[in-house]
Parts: sequence; C-alpha cells; structure tokens
Amino acid sequence: MNILQKFRETAVSVIPIIGIVVLLGLTVAPLEGDLIVRFIIGGILLIIGLTVFLLGIDTSILLIGEQCGSELTKRRNLPLLLGASFVIGFFVTAAEPDIQVLADQVRGVFPLVNKQLFIVMIATGVGFYITFGLLRTVLHLSLKIILAISYAFIFLLAAAGPQRFIGIGFDSGGATTGPMTVPFIMALGLGVSAVRTKSLNGTEDSQSDSFGLTGMASAGPIMAVLLYGILLSGHTDTGSSVTDPSAGYTAMQGVSVFAQIFPAVAKEAALSLLPVVVLFAVFQLILLHMPSHQISRILIGLVYSYIGLVIFLVGVNGGFMAAGYRIGELLGALAVGNGGWWTVLLVGTGLLIGAVVVCAEPAVWVLTDQVESISGGTIRRKVLLVFLSAGVAVSVGVAMIRAVLGFNLMYILVPGYAAALLLMPFCPKLFTGIAFDSGGVASGPICSTFVLSFTLGVSQSAGSNNDAFGVIALVAMTPLIAIQILGLEYSRKRKNI
Repeated sequence: MNILQKFRETAVSVIPIIGIVVLLGLTVAPLEGDLIVRFIIGGILLIIGLTVFLLGIDTSILLIGEQCGSELTKRRNLPLLLGASFVIGFFVTAAEPDIQVLADQVRGVFPLVNKQLFIVMIATGVGFYITFGLLRTVLHLSLKIILAISYAFIFLLAAAGPQRFIGIGFDSGGATTGPMTVPFIMALGLGVSAVRTKSLNGTEDSQSDSFGLTGMASAGPIMAVLLYGILLSGHTDTGSSVTDPSAGYTAMQGVSVFAQIFPAVAKEAALSLLPVVVLFAVFQLILLHMPSHQISRILIGLVYSYIGLVIFLVGVNGGFMAAGYRIGELLGALAVGNGGWWTVLLVGTGLLIGAVVVCAEPAVWVLTDQVESISGGTIRRKVLLVFLSAGVAVSVGVAMIRAVLGFNLMYILVPGYAAALLLMPFCPKLFTGIAFDSGGVASGPICSTFVLSFTLGVSQSAGSNNDAFGVIALVAMTPLIAIQILGLEYSRKRKNI
C-alpha cells in the first residue's frame, strides 16, 4: 500500500472526529477559539503521524515479529519459544505509552498504588498470556475453551476485589494493547502460526490460529490488576478522585503547546520503540541472521515508525485531550442540569464519537489489513470496520449514561461478556479469534486519551469522575459481540452458497 493511499484512508477516518468536535465547539458546547485551533492542528498532526507510523510498521515491526515467531517455532525448542515470548511480551508492554498514562490516572484514585509495581503487574500478565497463547497455537488447543475459563476466573477475581478497582482492572486490559504492543504481538502470533500452516496445508484451522493472541494478551493484565486490587483491598478507602489528564496541557496557551510537549513526547516514543529495537538486535545476533539489505529496510521502517508515533502523540496530547475533556464537561453539565433532550444529545454524541473514533486507532488498521490478507480478501476490511464502529458506538453511548447516573460497571460487563461467551460455540473459530483481537485493538491511544478525557469531563460534571473508569473496558468488550455476530452471518451466507 503506498503512502498516498494510507494518507487518504487515515484522513477519511480522522476528519469526522474533527468535524464533530468543531461543530459542537461552535454551537451547544462553545469552546475557546484557542482550544478549537489546537484541536484542528492536533487532528492534522494525527493524520500525518498515523500515515507515517503505519508505513513504518509495515516494513519493520510486523516483519520483526513474524520472523521471530517463525524462527522460534522452527527451532522446535518449546522452552526457548515460551521463554522468549514472555520476555518479548513483558518488555514491550512495560514501555507502552498507554500504560504509563493509565498508571498515572490510577494513582489519582488510589494514591497507595505503586506506579512501577502496577506497570510490572500488567506487563507480567501480558507476558504470561502471550506465552500461554503461543503454547495454545503450537499445541492446537481450543481458543474458545481457554477464553471461557480465563474470563470466568476474571469475574471471580472481580467479585472478590474492591468495586472501585473493577473498572481499572478491565481498563488495563484495553490500554495494554496500544500502538507498539499490538503490531508486535500480532506479528509474533502470525509467525508462529505460519509454520503450523504448512503442516495443516492452509486449512481453516490454520487460519483461525493466526488470530486470538492479542485477545488473550488482554486477559492477562485484567487478572493481574484485579489481583493487585485484592492485595490492596484493605487500604483503598482514599476518598480521592481522578484528576483531569489534560490539565497540564490545558494550562498551556496557544499553539506553542505542541512545541512545549514535543521533548516529553519524543522521549516517550523513544522508550516505546527501544524494547523492540533491543529485542531485534538480540534476536538478529542469536536467531534471525537476516541479510544486510533486509536489516537496512527494517531500520528505515523503525525510523518511520518513530517519527510517525511522535507526530501522532504530539497531535493527540497537544490538541485532542484538552478539547475532549472540555466538550465532555460542557455537555455533561447540560445533561445533568437540564436532563431530557440534553441527555439524549450527550448519549447521541457518545454514539457518534464511538462510531468514528475506532477508525482512527493505529492498531485497528494493522488488524484489518492482516485479516483481509490472511483470509484472501473474503473478509473485507470495510465490513470489519462497520461492525467494529457499531460495537464501539454502543460502548461509548453506554459509558455516557453511566457517567451521568453512576451505576455499577458490573451491571454492563457481566451480561456483555456472558453474551460474548455464549456466542462462541456457534461462531466460526476464525471470527472468535478476530473478535477478541478486535476488542484489544479498539481500545488504543485515541480511546485512552480523547474518549477517556471526554468521559472524565462528563463524569466530573455529574459530581464524581471515578465513574469514567470503565469506558476503555466497554470499548474492549462490545467488539467481542459485534464481530462474532458478523461471523455468524458470514457462516450463514457460506452455507447458503
């Protein structure tokens, strides 16, 4: 795919978000002119950054992950495969930008939480489940049974832990799968499954093994964080509330905010890429032994990935977070103060934002590209995006209702995951893997910044922004249902042919 095509597709995805916010900012939720200008500039930077980032991903991280997975499997050394996969999952996750943001926000609710230990728990959960996921692929274990048992255990932990930690636990599963982690995890799984595909002669079973690793990786941190919450359960009555994550950026005036945050963002992006670079160097020396021209191509791709990620994060942090929080605060105040049609407007805005924001997530593009490629074009990217958009729209709309009313998150998560698990026996295995992967990729940096900030603003207007936690969890949950419904329809049409 050439850069012009990538630019056109990312622009089509992001421009509707810009249009929605600008329209609201000029009408029912008037924003300061400075904030609107920053938001528009941030949107332009987001489009450019996402285009360059995806171009780099194609020629670097995806290739590294696939080569590592393939070579580790060819060695037929199971301890080596499992040990290396744990190390990869742990270190790539520990440097994920979304995890750093989430950890800071969690400390606003639970000051006794140790940020570094919190990150270590999440990274350990991801590393363990990536190892478990690759073992499943090698041994050809049932993804459906593993997911059912895992989520049954998750809900037992949720019942035993503090209620205020439930949203954080499920949010951690969504925030884990960000722009660095997802491409590498997916490529690693594809590399391992590619070796098995040769022995299975490209059957549907081999295709289904290509997906599901990201979905499993999302379950690990939920368990780890809920377990951490249980350990802290005797010390969680802090009475504190979440702070506005965009407060530091809001205090900065004018478009100079982008220049002011650039050094911090450049450092954050470098730390995100560093584990991938180090792992590539190690695996190149002891395992891959790629020719020099291939190494040069990968290094150029890593540079593109870094530049794109920096531009992307500068745009998101410099323009999107502050505008998202302010719009949510204004609409939330109208809904809480007046009710009626203002509440309908708030929920409708949430539905609309959810429908378009998922298309701006970097990892969504990586997943849909790979699904279309592996399925030989039988599963179209546009169809996947439609069902993903529908699922995420519902989740953000429900999050708006919860932010205003403040009801227990489990009232949504329990029936939602129950529905997803009940659909699994009837859904094709390929679509079950894609569905759980989709739940992870839908809750990326845009969700962790703009959507969470928007929800925090709404919840703050309702008097307590603790209820904003859980929106990432909802965004990660609804695709499990939506994509499996797509799988059922896909299966029905194939039977009628």
